[in-house]
Amino acid sequence: MGRSRRTLPEELLLLALDPATGTTAQPQSLDLGLAGAQLVELALAGRIAPDGDRIAVVLPRPTGDPTLDSALELLRRRGSPVRAVHWIGGPRLGLRQTYLTHLERCGMVHAVSSQMCGVLPTTRYQATDTAVSREIRARLDNAIRTGVPPDPRTAALAALAHAVGLGKHLYPGNEGRSSRSRLRDLIRHDPMGGLVAHAVMDVQNGVAAQPRRAAPGRGGAGGSGGRSVARSSASQPLPGQSRRGGMARAGVR
Repeated sequence: MGRSRRTLPEELLLLALDPATGTTAQPQSLDLGLAGAQLVELALAGRIAPDGDRIAVVLPRPTGDPTLDSALELLRRRGSPVRAVHWIGGPRLGLRQTYLTHLERCGMVHAVSSQMCGVLPTTRYQATDTAVSREIRARLDNAIRTGVPPDPRTAALAALAHAVGLGKHLYPGNEGRSSRSRLRDLIRHDPMGGLVAHAVMDVQNGVAAQPRRAAPGRGGAGGSGGRSVARSSASQPLPGQSRRGGMARAGVR
């Protein structure tokens, strides 16, 4: 994969980065979104494909991106297609920090050490190439404003941004209500993005997804809007999930 294009996890993280505070919006759900963005990026690269509400490896050849290839290898080791909600709900310890460190190494962000309340050490991140961040945001704004169906990458980015709750960060207040609604609606333009976005929301809601039955006359992965993930509860908790249905906090920072 060439480096002329940022990957979806990188773009999602840059969208979430607040230029005023140097922190990321929605940090608890962002790791889930980054895991979902990895799946979409691997699908765009032709390495995986949706199989109902599951993810199947179709080409195990490395992409050249170490973080994506690590995810691809883990999927390959599963041996059989894995439900998107189970994959995204698995341990994701430090995924956000992994990508922040990667962006710093690429010169996209700059780490600034400081202290919280004058005592606790903390690190904030400032974007160093604001043109890239503006281009990413402009793609979303253009899709929302024009109503023209976006390309699959932009549609997936919009779906993930909505799934992790970035709508209020990107389009705040009452004046941003219609933009947030249109951001949500963009989820229907990419089946893979829709699949992982709904899986991200299901994990946050503590829902163990079951396979959705195909509507009459429809087959494949998700039908209209890519909604392959059903909203029904299961008796057994997901890996990393408590028996009360909530995600264990060990993998979410």
